[in-house]
Amino acid sequence: MRTTVVALAAMLSVSLPGGAASAEPQRASAITTLTKEGRLWHLKVYSAAMDTEVAIDVQRPADESVPAPNLYMLNGLDGGEGTASWQAQTKALEWLADKPVNVIQPIGGRASYYTDWRQRDPVLGLNKWRTFFTEELPPLLDKALQSTGRNALTGLSTSGTSVLQLAEAKPGLWKAVAAYSGCAQMADPAGRQFVKFAVETWSGGSTDNMYGPADSPLWAANDPVLNAEKLRGTLLYISSGSGIPVLEDVDYYLSKAPGPTGAVNLGLGVIIEAAVNGCTANLKNRLDSLQIPATYQFNPVGTHYWPYWEEALHKSWPLLAEGMGLPR
Repeated sequence: MRTTVVALAAMLSVSLPGGAASAEPQRASAITTLTKEGRLWHLKVYSAAMDTEVAIDVQRPADESVPAPNLYMLNGLDGGEGTASWQAQTKALEWLADKPVNVIQPIGGRASYYTDWRQRDPVLGLNKWRTFFTEELPPLLDKALQSTGRNALTGLSTSGTSVLQLAEAKPGLWKAVAAYSGCAQMADPAGRQFVKFAVETWSGGSTDNMYGPADSPLWAANDPVLNAEKLRGTLLYISSGSGIPVLEDVDYYLSKAPGPTGAVNLGLGVIIEAAVNGCTANLKNRLDSLQIPATYQFNPVGTHYWPYWEEALHKSWPLLAEGMGLPR
Protein backbone atom coordinates (compact mmCIF):
# COMPACT_ATOMS: atom_id res chain seq x y z
CA MET A 1 0.00 0.00 0.00
CA ARG A 2 1.23 3.47 -0.87
CA THR A 3 1.46 5.81 2.10
CA THR A 4 2.84 9.29 2.41
CA VAL A 5 4.39 11.24 5.24
CA VAL A 6 4.81 14.94 4.57
CA ALA A 7 6.72 17.79 6.22
CA LEU A 8 9.38 15.88 8.07
CA ALA A 9 11.65 18.89 8.22
CA ALA A 10 11.24 19.49 11.92
CA MET A 11 12.00 15.87 12.79
CA LEU A 12 14.69 15.08 10.23
CA SER A 13 16.68 18.24 9.62
CA VAL A 14 20.28 19.28 9.72
CA SER A 15 21.82 22.73 9.44
CA LEU A 16 24.84 23.52 7.35
CA PRO A 17 27.94 24.20 9.42
CA GLY A 18 29.25 27.72 9.77
CA GLY A 19 27.70 30.99 8.72
CA ALA A 20 26.74 34.03 10.73
CA ALA A 21 23.29 34.53 12.18
CA SER A 22 20.92 36.72 10.19
CA ALA A 23 17.49 38.23 10.57
CA GLU A 24 16.10 35.38 8.48
CA PRO A 25 17.74 32.09 9.53
CA GLN A 26 18.80 29.87 6.68
CA ARG A 27 16.41 27.02 6.01
CA ALA A 28 17.95 23.77 7.23
CA SER A 29 18.52 20.77 5.02
CA ALA A 30 15.74 18.28 5.65
CA ILE A 31 13.71 15.37 4.37
CA THR A 32 10.52 17.12 3.28
CA THR A 33 8.44 14.21 1.99
CA LEU A 34 8.56 10.45 2.26
CA THR A 35 6.42 8.08 0.21
CA LYS A 36 6.55 4.36 0.88
CA GLU A 37 5.75 1.83 -1.82
CA GLY A 38 6.44 -1.52 -0.26
CA ARG A 39 10.18 -1.72 0.29
CA LEU A 40 10.82 1.22 -2.01
CA TRP A 41 10.93 4.61 -0.33
CA HIS A 42 10.72 7.82 -2.36
CA LEU A 43 12.13 10.82 -0.51
CA LYS A 44 12.47 14.49 -1.29
CA VAL A 45 15.40 16.09 0.49
CA TYR A 46 15.82 19.84 0.70
CA SER A 47 19.44 20.89 0.19
CA ALA A 48 20.30 24.17 1.84
CA ALA A 49 23.52 24.34 -0.19
CA MET A 50 21.62 24.21 -3.49
CA ASP A 51 18.31 25.64 -2.27
CA THR A 52 16.37 22.89 -4.01
CA GLU A 53 14.77 19.53 -3.36
CA VAL A 54 16.55 16.37 -4.48
CA ALA A 55 14.74 13.09 -5.15
CA ILE A 56 16.22 10.07 -3.38
CA ASP A 57 14.97 6.51 -3.91
CA VAL A 58 15.81 3.92 -1.27
CA GLN A 59 15.29 0.18 -1.54
CA ARG A 60 14.96 -1.03 2.03
CA PRO A 61 16.19 -4.45 3.18
CA ALA A 62 13.68 -7.25 3.58
CA ASP A 63 13.96 -7.04 7.38
CA GLU A 64 13.56 -3.38 8.28
CA SER A 65 13.60 -4.12 12.01
CA VAL A 66 17.37 -4.66 11.96
CA PRO A 67 19.67 -1.64 11.34
CA ALA A 68 21.32 -1.94 7.94
CA PRO A 69 24.24 -0.18 6.24
CA ASN A 70 23.87 2.10 3.23
CA LEU A 71 24.95 1.45 -0.35
CA TYR A 72 24.92 4.70 -2.32
CA MET A 73 24.65 4.07 -6.08
CA LEU A 74 25.31 7.10 -8.27
CA ASN A 75 23.85 7.18 -11.77
CA GLY A 76 25.34 8.12 -15.14
CA LEU A 77 25.74 11.42 -16.96
CA ASP A 78 22.08 12.47 -16.79
CA GLY A 79 21.95 11.85 -13.04
CA GLY A 80 19.13 9.34 -13.45
CA GLU A 81 16.78 12.04 -14.70
CA GLY A 82 16.66 10.22 -18.05
CA THR A 83 17.70 6.69 -18.86
CA ALA A 84 21.26 6.67 -17.50
CA SER A 85 20.31 5.01 -14.23
CA TRP A 86 20.88 1.71 -12.49
CA GLN A 87 17.14 1.22 -12.27
CA ALA A 88 16.45 1.84 -15.96
CA GLN A 89 19.41 -0.04 -17.41
CA THR A 90 20.10 -2.97 -15.09
CA LYS A 91 18.61 -5.52 -12.72
CA ALA A 92 20.84 -4.32 -9.92
CA LEU A 93 17.96 -3.61 -7.54
CA GLU A 94 16.56 -7.11 -7.96
CA TRP A 95 20.02 -8.58 -7.43
CA LEU A 96 20.47 -6.55 -4.25
CA ALA A 97 16.97 -7.29 -2.95
CA ASP A 98 18.06 -10.18 -0.73
CA LYS A 99 20.99 -8.29 0.76
CA PRO A 100 20.65 -6.53 4.14
CA VAL A 101 21.40 -3.03 2.85
CA ASN A 102 19.65 0.24 2.16
CA VAL A 103 20.21 0.85 -1.56
CA ILE A 104 20.27 4.62 -2.03
CA GLN A 105 19.79 6.13 -5.49
CA PRO A 106 19.95 9.93 -5.80
CA ILE A 107 18.16 11.35 -8.82
CA GLY A 108 19.49 14.60 -10.25
CA GLY A 109 22.78 16.35 -10.85
CA ARG A 110 22.92 16.00 -14.62
CA ALA A 111 26.50 16.48 -15.88
CA SER A 112 27.51 17.95 -12.52
CA TYR A 113 30.14 15.32 -11.68
CA TYR A 114 28.45 15.51 -8.27
CA THR A 115 30.93 18.19 -7.23
CA ASP A 116 30.73 21.71 -5.84
CA TRP A 117 30.74 24.14 -8.76
CA ARG A 118 32.29 27.54 -8.24
CA GLN A 119 29.24 29.36 -9.60
CA ARG A 120 25.78 28.79 -11.02
CA ASP A 121 25.60 27.53 -14.60
CA PRO A 122 22.89 28.97 -16.90
CA VAL A 123 22.05 25.50 -18.21
CA LEU A 124 22.90 23.11 -15.37
CA GLY A 125 21.97 25.36 -12.46
CA LEU A 126 23.49 25.57 -8.97
CA ASN A 127 25.54 22.48 -8.17
CA LYS A 128 26.84 21.85 -4.66
CA TRP A 129 26.69 18.08 -4.71
CA ARG A 130 29.86 17.44 -2.73
CA THR A 131 28.36 19.39 0.16
CA PHE A 132 25.07 17.56 -0.28
CA PHE A 133 26.62 14.08 -0.27
CA THR A 134 29.24 14.64 2.41
CA GLU A 135 27.46 16.97 4.84
CA GLU A 136 23.72 17.23 4.27
CA LEU A 137 22.37 13.86 3.15
CA PRO A 138 24.14 11.19 5.27
CA PRO A 139 22.91 12.29 8.71
CA LEU A 140 19.38 12.71 7.40
CA LEU A 141 19.29 9.22 5.92
CA ASP A 142 20.99 7.62 8.91
CA LYS A 143 18.24 9.00 11.11
CA ALA A 144 15.33 8.26 8.78
CA LEU A 145 16.50 4.74 7.96
CA GLN A 146 17.89 4.02 11.44
CA SER A 147 20.93 2.67 9.65
CA THR A 148 24.18 1.35 11.08
CA GLY A 149 25.95 4.43 9.73
CA ARG A 150 28.36 2.39 7.63
CA ASN A 151 28.38 3.45 3.98
CA ALA A 152 29.67 2.20 0.64
CA LEU A 153 29.61 4.11 -2.64
CA THR A 154 29.48 3.07 -6.29
CA GLY A 155 29.58 5.03 -9.53
CA LEU A 156 30.07 4.53 -13.25
CA SER A 157 31.35 6.58 -16.15
CA THR A 158 31.30 10.24 -15.00
CA SER A 159 30.14 9.23 -11.52
CA GLY A 160 33.00 6.72 -11.48
CA THR A 161 35.16 9.84 -11.18
CA SER A 162 32.79 11.41 -8.67
CA VAL A 163 32.93 8.56 -6.17
CA LEU A 164 36.70 8.93 -5.86
CA GLN A 165 36.37 12.70 -5.44
CA LEU A 166 33.74 12.25 -2.74
CA ALA A 167 35.84 9.67 -0.91
CA GLU A 168 38.75 12.12 -0.92
CA ALA A 169 36.54 15.01 0.17
CA LYS A 170 35.56 13.23 3.38
CA PRO A 171 37.80 10.25 4.16
CA GLY A 172 36.07 7.62 6.25
CA LEU A 173 32.51 8.52 5.31
CA TRP A 174 32.43 5.68 2.78
CA LYS A 175 34.27 2.61 3.99
CA ALA A 176 34.31 1.07 0.50
CA VAL A 177 34.18 2.69 -2.94
CA ALA A 178 33.72 1.05 -6.35
CA ALA A 179 34.47 3.05 -9.50
CA TYR A 180 33.47 1.52 -12.83
CA SER A 181 34.85 3.05 -16.05
CA GLY A 182 35.59 6.45 -14.55
CA CYS A 183 38.43 8.72 -15.67
CA ALA A 184 40.11 9.76 -12.43
CA GLN A 185 42.58 12.28 -13.85
CA MET A 186 41.10 15.73 -14.38
CA ALA A 187 43.83 18.34 -14.09
CA ASP A 188 45.92 17.33 -17.10
CA PRO A 189 44.85 18.41 -20.63
CA ALA A 190 43.48 14.98 -21.58
CA GLY A 191 41.47 14.69 -18.38
CA ARG A 192 40.05 18.21 -18.71
CA GLN A 193 39.04 17.47 -22.29
CA PHE A 194 37.16 14.38 -21.12
CA VAL A 195 35.25 16.51 -18.57
CA LYS A 196 34.54 19.22 -21.15
CA PHE A 197 33.18 16.61 -23.53
CA ALA A 198 30.70 15.39 -20.90
CA VAL A 199 29.73 18.77 -19.45
CA GLU A 200 29.80 20.97 -22.55
CA THR A 201 29.45 18.86 -25.70
CA TRP A 202 26.87 16.43 -24.34
CA SER A 203 25.12 18.57 -21.75
CA GLY A 204 25.39 22.23 -22.74
CA GLY A 205 27.04 23.43 -19.54
CA SER A 206 30.36 25.20 -19.03
CA THR A 207 33.37 23.85 -17.17
CA ASP A 208 34.32 27.49 -16.47
CA ASN A 209 31.41 27.51 -14.05
CA MET A 210 32.53 24.17 -12.66
CA TYR A 211 36.24 24.60 -11.90
CA GLY A 212 37.18 27.65 -13.93
CA PRO A 213 39.71 28.06 -16.75
CA ALA A 214 42.46 25.53 -17.39
CA ASP A 215 44.92 27.28 -15.06
CA SER A 216 42.50 27.39 -12.13
CA PRO A 217 43.80 25.53 -9.04
CA LEU A 218 40.36 23.97 -8.62
CA TRP A 219 41.17 21.41 -11.31
CA ALA A 220 44.13 20.06 -9.36
CA ALA A 221 42.28 20.34 -6.05
CA ASN A 222 39.55 18.04 -7.40
CA ASP A 223 41.75 15.57 -9.31
CA PRO A 224 41.46 12.12 -7.68
CA VAL A 225 44.86 11.03 -9.00
CA LEU A 226 46.72 14.04 -7.61
CA ASN A 227 44.90 13.71 -4.29
CA ALA A 228 45.09 9.91 -4.10
CA GLU A 229 46.74 9.96 -0.66
CA LYS A 230 43.30 10.80 0.74
CA LEU A 231 42.06 7.39 -0.43
CA ARG A 232 44.30 5.61 2.06
CA GLY A 233 42.21 3.47 4.39
CA THR A 234 39.26 3.19 1.98
CA LEU A 235 38.54 -0.18 0.39
CA LEU A 236 38.78 0.42 -3.36
CA TYR A 237 37.47 -1.49 -6.38
CA ILE A 238 38.38 0.01 -9.75
CA SER A 239 37.45 -1.44 -13.13
CA SER A 240 37.54 -0.60 -16.82
CA GLY A 241 37.43 -2.25 -20.22
CA SER A 242 39.98 -2.02 -23.00
CA GLY A 243 37.67 -0.43 -25.55
CA ILE A 244 37.90 -3.47 -27.83
CA PRO A 245 34.34 -4.42 -28.85
CA VAL A 246 33.02 -7.95 -29.02
CA LEU A 247 29.85 -9.20 -30.69
CA GLU A 248 27.75 -8.45 -27.61
CA ASP A 249 28.85 -4.79 -27.74
CA VAL A 250 27.85 -4.49 -31.39
CA ASP A 251 24.48 -6.14 -30.77
CA TYR A 252 23.82 -3.87 -27.78
CA TYR A 253 24.50 -0.60 -29.57
CA LEU A 254 22.71 -1.54 -32.78
CA SER A 255 19.67 -2.84 -30.90
CA LYS A 256 19.39 0.48 -29.03
CA ALA A 257 19.73 2.56 -32.20
CA PRO A 258 19.78 0.61 -35.47
CA GLY A 259 21.65 1.97 -38.46
CA PRO A 260 24.23 4.77 -38.58
CA THR A 261 23.32 6.15 -35.14
CA GLY A 262 24.05 2.83 -33.49
CA ALA A 263 27.33 2.55 -35.36
CA VAL A 264 28.36 6.04 -34.22
CA ASN A 265 27.41 5.23 -30.63
CA LEU A 266 29.46 2.05 -30.81
CA GLY A 267 32.43 4.07 -32.02
CA LEU A 268 32.02 6.51 -29.14
CA GLY A 269 31.79 3.63 -26.70
CA VAL A 270 35.06 2.26 -28.03
CA ILE A 271 36.87 5.61 -27.83
CA ILE A 272 35.56 6.52 -24.37
CA GLU A 273 36.39 3.17 -22.79
CA ALA A 274 39.86 3.10 -24.34
CA ALA A 275 40.51 6.55 -22.85
CA VAL A 276 39.09 5.45 -19.50
CA ASN A 277 41.40 2.45 -19.57
CA GLY A 278 44.37 4.79 -19.81
CA CYS A 279 43.05 6.93 -16.96
CA THR A 280 42.58 3.83 -14.83
CA ALA A 281 46.12 2.65 -15.51
CA ASN A 282 47.43 6.06 -14.41
CA LEU A 283 45.37 5.87 -11.23
CA LYS A 284 46.77 2.43 -10.50
CA ASN A 285 50.31 3.67 -11.01
CA ARG A 286 49.68 6.54 -8.61
CA LEU A 287 48.12 4.33 -5.94
CA ASP A 288 50.91 1.78 -6.32
CA SER A 289 53.52 4.52 -5.86
CA LEU A 290 51.79 5.50 -2.61
CA GLN A 291 51.46 1.85 -1.55
CA ILE A 292 47.69 2.23 -1.30
CA PRO A 293 46.02 -1.12 -2.01
CA ALA A 294 43.07 -1.51 -4.36
CA THR A 295 41.30 -4.27 -6.25
CA TYR A 296 41.48 -3.79 -10.02
CA GLN A 297 39.57 -5.36 -12.89
CA PHE A 298 41.11 -4.55 -16.27
CA ASN A 299 38.87 -6.33 -18.75
CA PRO A 300 40.71 -7.36 -21.94
CA VAL A 301 37.68 -6.39 -24.02
CA GLY A 302 34.62 -4.19 -23.59
CA THR A 303 33.21 -0.78 -24.43
CA HIS A 304 31.46 1.90 -22.39
CA TYR A 305 28.06 0.46 -21.55
CA TRP A 306 25.81 -0.86 -18.80
CA PRO A 307 26.13 -4.66 -18.92
CA TYR A 308 29.82 -4.35 -18.03
CA TRP A 309 29.01 -2.10 -15.06
CA GLU A 310 26.33 -4.45 -13.81
CA GLU A 311 28.85 -7.29 -13.95
CA ALA A 312 31.38 -5.09 -12.13
CA LEU A 313 28.83 -4.47 -9.37
CA HIS A 314 28.53 -8.21 -8.83
CA LYS A 315 32.30 -8.67 -8.79
CA SER A 316 32.84 -5.77 -6.39
CA TRP A 317 30.12 -6.87 -3.97
CA PRO A 318 32.46 -8.77 -1.59
CA LEU A 319 34.58 -5.63 -1.14
CA LEU A 320 31.53 -3.39 -0.73
CA ALA A 321 30.03 -5.82 1.77
CA GLU A 322 33.24 -5.86 3.79
CA GLY A 323 33.23 -2.08 3.94
CA MET A 324 29.64 -2.10 5.17
CA GLY A 325 30.40 -4.67 7.86
CA LEU A 326 28.58 -7.52 6.13
CA PRO A 327 29.79 -11.04 5.33
CA ARG A 328 31.63 -11.13 1.99
